[in-house]
Order: sequence, then structure tokens, then C-alpha cells
Amino acid sequence: MPDETDKPLISLIVPFYNEEAAVEPFFAETVPVLEAIDWIRFEIVCINDGSSDGTLDALIASGARDARIRVVDLTRNFGKEAALTAGLDEAAGDAVIPIDCDLQDPPSLIPVMAEEWKKGAEVVAARRTDRASDTFMKRAMSALYYRFHNALAEVKLPENVGDFRLMDRRVVDALQDLPERHRFMKGLFAWVGFRTVIVDYRREPRRHGASKFSGWRLWNLALEGITSFSTVPLRIWTYLGLAIAFSAFGYAGFIVLRTLLFGNPVPGYASLITIILFMGGIQLIGIGVVGEYMGRIYDEAKHRPVYLVRGRYRGNHAVGELSAASGIRERERRARQVDEEQSHAA
Repeated sequence: MPDETDKPLISLIVPFYNEEAAVEPFFAETVPVLEAIDWIRFEIVCINDGSSDGTLDALIASGARDARIRVVDLTRNFGKEAALTAGLDEAAGDAVIPIDCDLQDPPSLIPVMAEEWKKGAEVVAARRTDRASDTFMKRAMSALYYRFHNALAEVKLPENVGDFRLMDRRVVDALQDLPERHRFMKGLFAWVGFRTVIVDYRREPRRHGASKFSGWRLWNLALEGITSFSTVPLRIWTYLGLAIAFSAFGYAGFIVLRTLLFGNPVPGYASLITIILFMGGIQLIGIGVVGEYMGRIYDEAKHRPVYLVRGRYRGNHAVGELSAASGIRERERRARQVDEEQSHAA
């Protein structure tokens, strides 16, 4: 009988935030898909991102029925980027797949990803070819953002590619070596590179609940992406300042010439106040852009952890205590634990 521990381990990372109704349907659809891939082992790492409903209890109950399900409970809602980071730190797999619990990203695509990984791909990214389930405004703003980001940043984001992807362990290790605390994961995924294969899929409607990303949160995420991967917004104000300065010199020359030729008529109040308000607005916008970058420098300088863990659960028992992100040490501990448990099960 072949040793189960010889099979590669694939870890699914699934963030949950107030998704009680989605817990059972997610596992009911995902676990059979993973079980059908007979050449792998798998674990499902569920990150409870400070849910205030019954999500944690539902996850613990699911873990009690299936030892391959682990639950990591964060101390509060740190946001999806932090939850993904926690999942990367906790996952022990030879390959890791972040996936949302709402089933808009189909688990049925996982075998295709696994086959591409088996052929040698280090990243298998899923690209949405049909986003009819999203509103027209969301599709339009998303397309506009990708174009705007890619025009400003050196690291280009593949359009319509989200967090749903398979990453080899080498890719995950590279991501864990990146020290920033403001995490824009799509940008980090693109930044590390590696051999990438794109697979297309149709985005399904959300099965349960409602999206937790409001327009305001999406706007802040867009700002995070631009400021994390481009200094062009800062450079723009240098060029704008030069343009306004040259315009001012030109206008001053015009005033001198007009005065010499036609005398010194009293200028109008309306034009004067318009120029003052225009310049004041430009200066405030420039200060705001600088402030965005300074705020991020301030947060990075404090060296706070990206997230805190209240507890870890396997079955209906807590198996870990409060800790900060533990990175490679936690992954090595989990790898040993998974090998021991699955070796005993075999």
C-alpha cells in the first residue's frame, strides 16, 4: 500500500467574515472535488477574520467532522489581505490555493490548476472571462482600475485575475519574505513573478450572503494598490508644479507687456479669486497625495504584526493560543503535524 505522505499536499486558504450560511455549501462542493484528485493530499485552512455571527462555530463543527479542515481564528477583523497573509503563514502545502467561500470562483477548476502545476507551472492563475454576475458599474470600475494601475505601476496586474490561483511552495516562501504590513496581495502575487499559466473560467453568481466589500472599501483597496507599487502620483506633482510655474512666468510676461503698451487697468476680482482658489486646491491635493505615502511609511515604521491569532482549532478542540504571525516556524510545525496525522490514518 503506497504511503500517503509521499503524495504532494495542497492547501486551500479560505477567508471567512460573517459567512455562516456559506460554510456548509462550500465544504459540500469543495471536498468531493479535492477527494477526486487521487494523486494529492489536501488540507483546508479556514481563516475566521473576526466574524460576529456563527461562522466560527460552523467552521469548528465542520472541522469536527473532517480532520482535513483546520480553523484559524483571528482576534478581530483585520481585512481580507491580512486573512490571506495568515493563511499563507499557516498553510503547510507543497502548493497553496486561496479561494473565496462564496463559490463565485468554482472549486471545479482546482483539478485543472493541479494538472498544470504537475506539468511544471509555478503559478496557475484563474482569469474571469465572463463577469455577468457583477453589476455593470463594478465591471466598468474594475476595468478602469486595471488600466489606470498598469499605466502607473512597473508591476502590471493581469486584468480580471483575482486571488484565486495555485502557487507552488517556492512562490509562497517568496511571498513570506516580503516584509510590508500594508498588503495588496494581487500586486504581491504579480511582483514575485515565477512561471505562470493562465486558465480561464466563468465567474458564477454569489450563492449565499452579500459581498463585504463596499464601494468605499474597494476605493481604499485601489489606493493601496497604486501607492504600494508606484511613486508616479508623487512624480506627477513635480511636473504639475513645473507646468504651473512656467505658466506663471509666461502670464507675468504678458502682464508686463500689456502694462507697457496699454497702461495699468485694475484687474477683475473674479479672475483673481479663481486663480487663488485653483492654486489652493492644487496644493491641498498635492499635500493629500504626499500624506497617503507618509501614512504608509508611518504604519510600516511601527512594525506591528499583520494579524493576531486568538486560537487554532482542529476538530472541536483548540490546538493553539494567541500569537502573532509566526511564518515559517508555524508552517514547519504544521507540515510535521499533517505528515504524522496522515501517516497514522494510512
